[in-house]
Amino acid sequence: MRFKFLLSIISFHALVFQLFAQTTETTQGSVHGNFQIDGQYYNPDSLIGAPKVSEHWLSNAYGSILYTQQKFSAGIRYEAYNNVMQGFDSRYKGQGITNRFARYRDDLLDITIGNIYEQFGNGLILRTYYEPGLLYDNALDGISIISNPLKGITLKGLMGKQRSFFTMGSGIVRGVDGEFALNDLFDSLMTNWNTRVNLGFSFVSKFQADEDPDFILPENVGAYSGRIQINSGDFVFTGEYAQKENDPSATNKVQVGGKTYYSYKKGEALFLSSSYAKNGFSLLLQAKRIDNMDFRSDRNAGLQNLLINYLPATTRQHTYLMLAFNPYATQPLGEAGGMAELQYKFKKGSLLGGAYGTDITFNYSYAAGLKKQHVNDSATHLTLYKTSYAEIGKEYYHDFFVEINKKFSAQWKGTFLYANQFYNRNMVQFGSPFAGYQDISADIVVADVTWKYKSGSALRMEAQAFITKNKSNPNAGSWATGLVEWTPQRHFFIAVLDQYNYSNPDASKITSTFKQNAVTELLDITGLDSWRGQLNLHYFLLSTGYTKGAHRIALNFGKQRAGIFCVGGVCRNVPASNGISISITSSF
Repeated sequence: MRFKFLLSIISFHALVFQLFAQTTETTQGSVHGNFQIDGQYYNPDSLIGAPKVSEHWLSNAYGSILYTQQKFSAGIRYEAYNNVMQGFDSRYKGQGITNRFARYRDDLLDITIGNIYEQFGNGLILRTYYEPGLLYDNALDGISIISNPLKGITLKGLMGKQRSFFTMGSGIVRGVDGEFALNDLFDSLMTNWNTRVNLGFSFVSKFQADEDPDFILPENVGAYSGRIQINSGDFVFTGEYAQKENDPSATNKVQVGGKTYYSYKKGEALFLSSSYAKNGFSLLLQAKRIDNMDFRSDRNAGLQNLLINYLPATTRQHTYLMLAFNPYATQPLGEAGGMAELQYKFKKGSLLGGAYGTDITFNYSYAAGLKKQHVNDSATHLTLYKTSYAEIGKEYYHDFFVEINKKFSAQWKGTFLYANQFYNRNMVQFGSPFAGYQDISADIVVADVTWKYKSGSALRMEAQAFITKNKSNPNAGSWATGLVEWTPQRHFFIAVLDQYNYSNPDASKITSTFKQNAVTELLDITGLDSWRGQLNLHYFLLSTGYTKGAHRIALNFGKQRAGIFCVGGVCRNVPASNGISISITSSF
């Protein structure tokens, strides 16, 4: 079977190459590619909640090859999971060719056959993309055509089925998009304008047969959007509004009293973004409102599987561990919020700028639920409701931080940050106010200092604190983090990290060179119970790596706490682990 499948792939590329060979000059093409292999050996650890893994060693691996020649390009990606690492969907199991395409482009047409990655506008009704860090891939397998019939006009059309692990979803996705650059279209009228205006319109539909014996479910569901972008000197504004027809699905249904109720309410989304930048000053303002905009090619899919659209995040995606301790995930069933960010660079030689200048950033982001007005008092009010743009519901998340970046001398520089965060874990992670967890409020401080003691060599020291009174969640209590990273020469680094859960109220969360019960008995006998908190969990991690050119090898040994990892508002749960891991990346 695998041999036949490989032959079909080879035949596919050979056929496409023959079709385009007559228009492609016989010049030498180029081949590029990249590979990544991640693997981990798992040790069970009851103190941190690391489960026993029967295979001991798990791995994720993929490799991509891209061939280009003049107007023609073709690519292929192979993925292997034996078995998939902890924290990723277990349905990624096995190996195979998961992406292959052929593409031809000239001045009029851009045609792709095979797997397609595309985005209409901000992605509110369509965005297909690949993010290996999340193992997220919702590529369309089909055909895409892009055309520029006139200067200032870009037209797109596509159709296909979405990837679902090593198969495809049952639904068919079709979409068209048009973007119009008014300055180019009306060049004679707008020649002297300092403002550029672009308009865009999109339509996407999905088809899935109704096989439900109890409900009449729409087989064709359409979504449409309009957008505008204005560039005027130092000012940029982007706005997009989208609507989705009624789309009852597994994500918006509820069960009450043993009965299932689907939501036939239309969905809508609004995204606004504006920015201004001049002379070291910049201001970014964003706003977003989402209502019932979970859009999938399979109404029965869940988690991150078979999503057609993408709802942009309006919160900062942090890289420091303590700031990313409780990242916010976009809530497609209902959310309102926004972000404001101000940056200013104090000039060199000024009082606050010093000899090298100083950068300061203020950021505030906020997200809340929608205030829903029930249509009636029956159980169906959970799916039949009205909302108003003038009102918002319960707070889900806020994040306020001040960040200062300062270079003190040719050898010393630092980043210093304070943040205050609020996190409604019940709603953000579980979508229910009855999940049983307390809200988390925390103050976070970060100090990150680098000493570059000679060319290509540096010592970086990082200290972080996550201070909270919350006592009920997993990983509860306050945390402190310390990191020392040494780069003795530009190709090699070694780092030691410790995350210390110093105020976890759970007395079982202690670690020592002795057995847990022995430590507990010692505390009880001596009466030094006040020291119990000082033995709370340390998560030590030793990292080392070597980089040369486009090749990188990294090795980690130690403990990883449970948490959430997010990229662009799309998140996955990362379970606790204890063991050794390796990551190898290469490109050519």
